[in-house]
Amino acid sequence: MKLIPSIPGYRTLDRYILRKFLLTYLFGLLMMTIILVVFDYVERVDDFTELHAPWRAIIFDYYLNFIPHFINQFSALFTFISVIFFTSKLAMQTEIVAILSGGVSFRRLMWPYMLGAGVIAALSLSLSLWVIPEGQKASVAFQAKYFKGNQLIEYDRNVYRQIEPGTFVYVRGYSPNLERVPFFAIERYEGARMVEVLNAASASFDEESGRWTAPRYVIYSSDEQGTLGYEQFRNLDTLINLDARELVDTKGLVKTLTLEELNDFLAQQRRKGSDDLFLIEVERHTRFSYPFSTFILTIIGVSIASRKTRGGMGMHLGVGITLCFGYIMLGRVFEQIALGGSLEPWIGVWLPNMIFSLIALVVYFKAPK
Repeated sequence: MKLIPSIPGYRTLDRYILRKFLLTYLFGLLMMTIILVVFDYVERVDDFTELHAPWRAIIFDYYLNFIPHFINQFSALFTFISVIFFTSKLAMQTEIVAILSGGVSFRRLMWPYMLGAGVIAALSLSLSLWVIPEGQKASVAFQAKYFKGNQLIEYDRNVYRQIEPGTFVYVRGYSPNLERVPFFAIERYEGARMVEVLNAASASFDEESGRWTAPRYVIYSSDEQGTLGYEQFRNLDTLINLDARELVDTKGLVKTLTLEELNDFLAQQRRKGSDDLFLIEVERHTRFSYPFSTFILTIIGVSIASRKTRGGMGMHLGVGITLCFGYIMLGRVFEQIALGGSLEPWIGVWLPNMIFSLIALVVYFKAPK
């Protein structure tokens, strides 16, 4: 039993356009994925050979996690190119004119395109929110083991975090491969005045329990008159409000968090007054805004390519790709502005979609009716 034809209002024309749309999209994406995998393998083969990476790990831990990331990153672009390509072909063969002359409105013609865009957007959203972050965890472990100096997640050499109001922790030289860190400190403030500092050398951190231990440590304290005193102690064993994830570079970390984990991490960092809130919020909004752009670019693509022009498909592709790369560039520019704190994260991420939604409306109403 065919499920799609049972959709109310679904016609043979819709089936024809939807099939052409999705097949063109899948074919283009498949060809580009194969090319990219081949080029990436040629670039990485020395690392794979020298570090004895097993084929099973290369295929399942690296490439099967690398491919969804690539598909999602270029999904909107390939959607746009696919729409331009086969719609231009319909227009050059005067099929669009015949469809519109047969009583089908341009608005009705857009319906199978939007249905196809919805399928692609749903796929992209699922990849962004859950599939890719889970896959990145295995990919990170693979890269750390078999790549030379090229890892998605890097650990900060100097970590300074607020763990609660008035209390800050400083960690120097942390690495998950080391049993100890050279220096660890906890600072406590009352207003702008530092009242106590705990310093420990050669400290160890247990990522599972979150406990810090050290053979010796010193506590410096200051009273209201500014008199400084200190005491030396042995066998530090303390539990502080510091997640192991906070010891890594946040930019790489957020790529490995699913939507639920990202929301929890954002709430945790917001309570601590973290400096990385903009980065986390930009990542969260980007995961929703990019799939949504599929609808916008589809409307622009159909509206441009449905008009028969002297330049033919080449003209349509040229204008379409220019607009698409303009969208990508605009998105990167506003994303960096949002990361810098000059714009609210949701504005910086969604503003390109707002601008191109206006462009989509203009070209839609100018398209043939």
